[in-house]
Amino acid sequence: MDLTEKQISEYDENGWILLPELFSKREISILEAAAMDVLQRPGPEVAREPNGDPHVCWGMHLFDERFGALTKHPRVLLPVEQLMRSQVFVHQSRINIKQQNGSIVEWHQDFGTYHRVDGIPEARGIMIGVFLDDVNACNAPVLAVPGSHKEGVVSEAVIDDTVADHDGAAKYRYDITETTMKRLVERRGLEAIQGPAGSVLLMNMTVVHGSSVNISPLRRLLLYVNVSATDNRGESFVRPEYYAARDFSPLLPLSDNCILDYQ
Repeated sequence: MDLTEKQISEYDENGWILLPELFSKREISILEAAAMDVLQRPGPEVAREPNGDPHVCWGMHLFDERFGALTKHPRVLLPVEQLMRSQVFVHQSRINIKQQNGSIVEWHQDFGTYHRVDGIPEARGIMIGVFLDDVNACNAPVLAVPGSHKEGVVSEAVIDDTVADHDGAAKYRYDITETTMKRLVERRGLEAIQGPAGSVLLMNMTVVHGSSVNISPLRRLLLYVNVSATDNRGESFVRPEYYAARDFSPLLPLSDNCILDYQ
């Protein structure tokens, strides 16, 4: 599918676009089954809530062919290449499941870590979010600052060693200070990104975003594939491969039925 000029302009201005219901219910069901399988892994790539329930699995495409197919699905990959004007590789992927009273995600920019820790030189990348549940105002949607990708790397960001997940992903995440967030929101506003299951979010890797605790009984299951231009690869290998790529091969589109092949 080709993006319209209006969609491209919206992406350039806000830093993201949402493509509603890009995947069918059958495709969602296949991807949901894959997520439930991979979240049962016992390894360090799975982060858990205090009660032991999984809430993130990093590197999902390394562990399941169904997610490998998702990274190369033409409905996702071709719009990404259109926005990037480049072929891309997967820098990081993950499953994120927000259940009732689970973890929050502090304000951050993905590129903050990718640049400072993984050595990716430039902010030429996109966070792809695939909604496997309806995302609404009740189940802790992603909150994002429109136009914040124009700020570049937010220099006031810090690693917060007091957050609950500091022993995991947060020890590499540069959270954004309250002062900086106040300035950004006063200047640019704040929006909740909502949409029905099957929708796909394409977000510039420099957009400031986060999400609050889900106090509702409504699950929010999302898949993320973060890609970068093939000539914009990481030059540091501090983090394990499930956090940051070792394979910089360009993604090549599969058939439109590549997920349905696994039903």
